[in-house]
Amino acid sequence: MTADVVPVSVVIPCYRCGLTLERAVASVAAQTVQPLELILVDDGNTDETRNILVKLRDRYAPGWIKLVLLAQNVGAASARNAGWDQATGQLIAFLDADDSWHPRKMEMHYQFMLSEPDVAVSGHGHAQLSPSQAFPRLGKPVFRGLPHFYVLLKNPFITPSFMVRRDLAFRFLPGRRHMEDHLFLMQVTHAGLRIAKTTLPLAFIYKNIFGEAGLSADLWVMQEGELENYQFLYQQGSISRATFFFFRVYSWIKFCRRVLIVRCRRLLQSGH
Repeated sequence: MTADVVPVSVVIPCYRCGLTLERAVASVAAQTVQPLELILVDDGNTDETRNILVKLRDRYAPGWIKLVLLAQNVGAASARNAGWDQATGQLIAFLDADDSWHPRKMEMHYQFMLSEPDVAVSGHGHAQLSPSQAFPRLGKPVFRGLPHFYVLLKNPFITPSFMVRRDLAFRFLPGRRHMEDHLFLMQVTHAGLRIAKTTLPLAFIYKNIFGEAGLSADLWVMQEGELENYQFLYQQGSISRATFFFFRVYSWIKFCRRVLIVRCRRLLQSGH
């Protein structure tokens, strides 16, 4: 950890993540430029995860890893907010405990946010890797602004690619456990704030984005979360009645597509 330090706080919510957290933390420590601090949020764990967090904190430079210990499980949205509240960096980057980053993620992403002070939130692409697979080769990142309607249509990037300005007025909706990242982005763009994305894969996942173990396993719960998001925006006056009904229909079409993809994937895995 001898790289230059940049004013970015990294927040990782942790719930029953003992098997993967070390990989996530190591990917932050291996950055070509170092974030100011790494905040690990213990989301009310009752297994060995809290002990693992303490051991990781003691393994790195004193004060670099900060622990936020929650008394009960509140879900990733509220856990991220708790870490956000304790952050001291000018920018905050989020990572999930079962994912990791490319070593140049912080370098490239921070440089963009530094050069574009009117961008409130930015993100990037991701790639699915096996634990032994090498990082993909990178080109030069090109960030493009995302219009509000595009963000309404689809979640443009995963939470482990988020970088936000600490003083942003918005937070993840407390208590929301599914699709909270998409709701957050929709609220930001509705407020007229800029969001940008590069397709460069600077984050890595190690399972399919939906249809496997974890929060994404229950496709119906994901669908409920998306419908609740549009209902929330409609009730808040952020979208019209016509727009609300359009996106309800569109959401059901996407749900049917996801179900078909998962069933085809399972058929292929079973060899039938």
